[in-house]
Amino acid sequence: MSARWMALLVALAVPFSAAAAPELTMVSEHPVEGIAAGNLSGLAWCGDALWAVSDREDNVLYRLDASDTVWQAEAERFELPPVPNTGLSWGVRVRSAFTGMLRGGEMDFEGLSCDSLGNRYLVSEAHAAVLRVSPAGTAEWLNLPVAVVRQARASGMLLKFNAMFEGVAVDPSADRLWLAAEHSRRGLMVTHRNQNSWRCTGGCVLMVGGGRDSTPPAMDEATQPRRFSGLTFYSDKLFTLEPVAHQICRRKLENGEREACWSYADTAMAEPRRYDTPYGNAEALWVDAEGAWVGIDNNELTRADGEKRPVVWRFAAPKGGWSAKQ
Repeated sequence: MSARWMALLVALAVPFSAAAAPELTMVSEHPVEGIAAGNLSGLAWCGDALWAVSDREDNVLYRLDASDTVWQAEAERFELPPVPNTGLSWGVRVRSAFTGMLRGGEMDFEGLSCDSLGNRYLVSEAHAAVLRVSPAGTAEWLNLPVAVVRQARASGMLLKFNAMFEGVAVDPSADRLWLAAEHSRRGLMVTHRNQNSWRCTGGCVLMVGGGRDSTPPAMDEATQPRRFSGLTFYSDKLFTLEPVAHQICRRKLENGEREACWSYADTAMAEPRRYDTPYGNAEALWVDAEGAWVGIDNNELTRADGEKRPVVWRFAAPKGGWSAKQ
């Protein structure tokens, strides 16, 4: 049996206990002003600043001014090109379009990444497509292989509305691009750049899995279906944001196998930061040598302390760094 198929089977194993993960230390907390529709859903460090995207807006990115405790979001607008047909079912596409018209954000941008040239990559959950926005503000959809959606659906992913791609990551040279399917089943995909197009080398699916994760004791349910809500690349590893267990996990590039996890549950479950929802609200992730940025999508809800704006947390890197063994 191949290593990749072994990883797929491992992903279906018993729930991973949140108590097994060391707790990250929060360094700072930053409410964000200026994201008109709220719903911060992606973060990426591009050039000299952290950038954000909202899943309720289809033609804007936000540069975050971090000069004060409360950050100011500065809008950069772009012209959205026509959306490609990526092979999603007719039913999923129609329901996504209807939902987008009702709530705003027909593209439902759910992830953000950046390469060394400053190009921004946004993943559309509604269309299972990736938009690249250049530093000059020119936007174009990537020519991803049709096998990405086809193989994902054949593996049990991307079959249900609002359970599409939730995260995107590129390496600094933009030679490789990864996508994270959210839930029902969740998984990781990879494509490789071939000049101006992309291809799957040895298959698009890195891992796929179902099962349930343990939630922090303060949550109403003991377990919930496993879910990815963010994805980033750092130091030849993938890092996934896993909001059910309230963790950041390090994974292997070659097969998506989980190597280590760190918890942010103590921060999220502190009484002043609680939302009246049974689900974790962490939606955005960026990892660097000093720590991790985690973005909270308040989904128009108000925290227990009265905070109504999207929030970004800064966590210190774990003892021994992100490459530490557990």
